[in-house]
Amino acid sequence: MRKMGLRLDVFLLALTILWAPALSDLVLSKVDRRIDLTSQIARITSTLKVENAGSGLVSEVLLAFPESQAKHLAHLTATPNEGKGKVKGSGISYPVQLVHAKDMPPSLTFYSVSLPKGLGKGDSFTFDVLAVFTHALKPFPEKITQADIQLLVFQDSAHYLSPYAVKVQTLSVKLPDARIESYTRIENTKNIGSEIKYGPYENLPPYSYSPIVVHFESNQPFAVAEELVREIEISHWGNIQVTEHYKLVHGGAQSKGEFSRLDYQARPHVRGASAIRRLVAKLPPRAHSVYYRDEIGNVSTSNLWSDFKKTELEIEPRYPMFGGWRTAFTIGYGLPLHEFLFESDGKRFINISFGCPINEVVIDTLIVKVVLPEGSKDISVSAPFPLKQWQEKKFSHLDLVGRPVVALEKTNAVPEHNQKFQVYYKFNSLAMLWEPLMLIFGIFFLFVTGIVYMHVDMSISKSSASYLAKLQWDEVQAAIQQIRNIITRCLVIHDKVEASLRDLSRTGDIQACKAARKAADGLLKELSKEMKPLLAFLQSSQQAAHLLPKVEELVVKVKDLEERLMVKHSTIVDCYEKKYGGREIENRVASQVQKITALRQEVDDLVEFIDEI
Repeated sequence: MRKMGLRLDVFLLALTILWAPALSDLVLSKVDRRIDLTSQIARITSTLKVENAGSGLVSEVLLAFPESQAKHLAHLTATPNEGKGKVKGSGISYPVQLVHAKDMPPSLTFYSVSLPKGLGKGDSFTFDVLAVFTHALKPFPEKITQADIQLLVFQDSAHYLSPYAVKVQTLSVKLPDARIESYTRIENTKNIGSEIKYGPYENLPPYSYSPIVVHFESNQPFAVAEELVREIEISHWGNIQVTEHYKLVHGGAQSKGEFSRLDYQARPHVRGASAIRRLVAKLPPRAHSVYYRDEIGNVSTSNLWSDFKKTELEIEPRYPMFGGWRTAFTIGYGLPLHEFLFESDGKRFINISFGCPINEVVIDTLIVKVVLPEGSKDISVSAPFPLKQWQEKKFSHLDLVGRPVVALEKTNAVPEHNQKFQVYYKFNSLAMLWEPLMLIFGIFFLFVTGIVYMHVDMSISKSSASYLAKLQWDEVQAAIQQIRNIITRCLVIHDKVEASLRDLSRTGDIQACKAARKAADGLLKELSKEMKPLLAFLQSSQQAAHLLPKVEELVVKVKDLEERLMVKHSTIVDCYEKKYGGREIENRVASQVQKITALRQEVDDLVEFIDEI
């Protein structure tokens, strides 16, 4: 299937060459192309030396891309050529825009580069073109096991596709590793380590196309953010809060078969060579309050390094991500306001990076939301590349009309889009006082309301039926609480009787045990007298009708418990007086012990039920 697709592309381009018109005014006297495939993002840098072979003035150069490449083009820039081996420091770029050239083949996409000055007859000019492509590397095979290596396929042309004739052209393909499965061999092809070189080729006609396919090993992880939402919230009180929500997928060869954590832990670079193990986010130098969490909560397997130049957050997901696996997480951090917010011509503006701070991540959809302070107006955006934009509202604490939100969207974003952008707005400094004043007045109103409430009699009339009913219910509650306290005291006395039996088994002092029994009987009789008028009151009150059965049942259960406990006490004392053995004593009181335990549980349940009511 892959070979059929390649043949179809070649056939279409061949038809293009047959009928496409040549642009004879310009000639590319030298083309040097360098394809970097060391990551999942394909970067093609072309150094073009353009000569004007015609008589007219030329001010633009056309760049041609096949349709199969153009749909993956994420970034395209043209910059001055600083010479081989020199570092570009000017920061100058030439305008590049999509054009629909007349009489040009529809299977090609053209971009126009505006030159800094027109080229006269015989003049030449050299510049660099950087084209960045996403999803241009295709896994082959498409599915692999945990132990397999990841192989990728890349297609291009050994000849530079251009509407102009090319005098001399070279091409080099840089791969991540010297282990190459296969590559197209044509004239002047050689392989040196991890680099494949094609050319030089001379006197190529316009629209020359020589297809090549490179099949190579690459275990670089394919971290693809299907969606990234960055929220940048500005507070004029000194802080910028950045929150980033990621929906991440491994876009490499799909994982098949079972995953073995044991094999992965033992040999992670063999049994998971292409898995995403960690990600590194490069944050601004003075980022603070950094956190990393997923849907479950905070993820502690992360590290943070910070100095005066940079802040790096190393993120390790909860599990290694193989091809096709997904995860979602959030990164948040604060930034000092004075380093990113400035003022110019009566307007304030934020100057901050647009793209993703994580290295080599392809973003299918990137949405950046800038939340401005409430009351901001005359909002405008300045960005170095085209963006889809709209405005929203966000309500936060102490907001009345909501905070304006500028939303910017970019599809197919790459690290080259991590450039500064600006959001301009007007804001009245006096509006900063609104929130603290509102907070002060709110607290003042709360205290005034409390004072009024404490000094105003808001009770219901004391002669009303509802007030009288409330008084009766309060009396019922008080009576039940007194009964509850008496029962608690009875249970404490029961515990003391049980304790005297334990002392008897330990010391053999029968007289002390009888004395404890006698004291308990006296106390229980007094408590029984205290309970009688309370029960009589509840029986006469209509308010207690729904509670009375449970209260009476509780009293009966407590009385039954008391009687059985005393029977147990008498039996044990009698056995000690007759000098029975321990086994005989246990047999005689076994049935009583079971009944006492059951009754005590019933009493506890009833007490808990009444307490809840």
